[in-house]
Amino acid sequence: MLVLVFNVGSSSLKFGVFRIDGEAREVLKGSYERFRDGGCEVRIRHAGTEERRTAECDGVAASIAEVPATLDRFGLGSLEAVGHRVAHGGSLFAAPVILDEATIARIETLTPLAPLHNPANLEAIALSRRLWPEIPQVAVFDTSFHLSNPPFATTYAVPKAWREAGLRRYGFHGTSHKYVAARAAEEIGMGLADLRIASVHLGNGASICAVNRGVSMDSSMGMTPLEGLVMGTRSGDVDPGAFGHLSRQLGLSIAEIEDALYSRSGLKGLAGSADMRDLEDAAARGDADAQLAIEVYAYRARKYIGAYAAAMGGLDAIVFTGGIGENSPAMRRRILDGLEFMGVRLDHERNQAADLSGQAAPQIQAYGSRVRVLVTETAEQLMIARETAMAVAGPKPSTGRVPVAVSGRHVHLSGAAADTLFGPGYVLTPQTPLRQPGHWAARERVAVEGPKGRLDHVAILGPLRPRTQVEISRTDSFALGIDVPVRDSGKLDGTPSVTLVGPAGTVKTEGLILAARHIHTNPADAARLGLEDGEHVDVHVGDDSRGLTFARTLVRIGADSFTEMHIDTDEANAAGIGATTDGEIVVGATATIRPGHR
Repeated sequence: MLVLVFNVGSSSLKFGVFRIDGEAREVLKGSYERFRDGGCEVRIRHAGTEERRTAECDGVAASIAEVPATLDRFGLGSLEAVGHRVAHGGSLFAAPVILDEATIARIETLTPLAPLHNPANLEAIALSRRLWPEIPQVAVFDTSFHLSNPPFATTYAVPKAWREAGLRRYGFHGTSHKYVAARAAEEIGMGLADLRIASVHLGNGASICAVNRGVSMDSSMGMTPLEGLVMGTRSGDVDPGAFGHLSRQLGLSIAEIEDALYSRSGLKGLAGSADMRDLEDAAARGDADAQLAIEVYAYRARKYIGAYAAAMGGLDAIVFTGGIGENSPAMRRRILDGLEFMGVRLDHERNQAADLSGQAAPQIQAYGSRVRVLVTETAEQLMIARETAMAVAGPKPSTGRVPVAVSGRHVHLSGAAADTLFGPGYVLTPQTPLRQPGHWAARERVAVEGPKGRLDHVAILGPLRPRTQVEISRTDSFALGIDVPVRDSGKLDGTPSVTLVGPAGTVKTEGLILAARHIHTNPADAARLGLEDGEHVDVHVGDDSRGLTFARTLVRIGADSFTEMHIDTDEANAAGIGATTDGEIVVGATATIRPGHR
């Protein structure tokens, strides 16, 4: 399949053509940037060659109009699909969608949330549909990746009526953050689910995302792309009280203030230019405004990296991407200077010489740095091409049903913990066999104590494990008074400590988690269901009235595993189901990038 991708930003048009045949291969890459005085800079890369020129283009519409001739010149006119980056999908769009009039109308309703971006995206969609009316066109949303953010990260502390009207945080640049996090994990040689990554996308639009073990946990942008970092023409974080102050002092309307925050603030408001290249040149000549703008820009980014390291309970990698993140060694250094206390040490020579050709992701940290630092080109267009092809092909049909078991609170004990709780050499008594072969519930029970409360008669599941693991529900975490992370079973590093109480003693142990929902299965059933070890699938559970689709359910294949899905009691209550039921699997909606899929 030959797919054209349009990535229309607030001040640029980027496009690419990709051939999808199992893998996605970029066959042409183009951009129209730095629109000024009726002209722009054009860059086209194809078959190992690159052309640069200036053109008479006064904006995105004129640039798009040139694209068909460019494609024909390189023999790429036989398109089969067009994919569009759309900045804001709100909570309406959790996945790519094929565009029709009704869908476009729904996107238009979100324009107030992204007034700089969605209109440009919609303009590109309208022009593209006129140029290629017979070809399916797909929207891929910046916000979709961040719909996994927990409510405590997305909720503003404002009146309930405002929240019910849609006031919440969404986050943007999701396609970029999703790609660079996976690319960093591939370069490091670890699973994405094992890493805490600060993805730093710096360009005319800028944001930082906390990618916590493969899932977006938080992003610096909020309800709109205005919140967060200092950007080219956008202010980033501003005290909401500024609206009242500016209205009283300068007589400005809300519309005037909002327009200025979007279009005349950020780097442009501080130093007269939205282009970091201009500011770095001016700063080197001694321009005080440019110097201040650079310092403010770096400080805000450094502050967010520190905040997200705290939010994730540590940091394994920082990844720079976007036009500034990729091309400004000086800005990378400014941002990272001062983070040595977190274990970040930059190798200045490697930073200066970072080569990103061939989708490389060089590591630029110094020897002994506890945190990896990488730089890579974002591949938003490649991701959009892959997701466009998947949308055009349609969702895979349901591949079958699996039993769903509700897992109550329980503990898995280590040998040392069992000895302390029940006495040296004590052997737990298997009482009830579980459906997973070789696993059982013990007759014995323990209590779990936290700073606020205690859970009595908590089940122990055997056999013993190398490390103690305590699995509870979110409701239980409030009863204990402990903030508990969602983790895959066995991923216990950095988890909270809790006290276990037995008849012979007490144990203070880490390993307290909310277990991520997962499916156990064996190779034969996995083949029948079309599942692969380590992938994530969606599973619909419950009836039509209260049923829920559980996204990002991890598949774990074991040689002798019994096929069933495990959810906790809170999830079961939300879906309105009892102890056991069946779930319907739908593969592909939340597909994870695997190593090698660039």
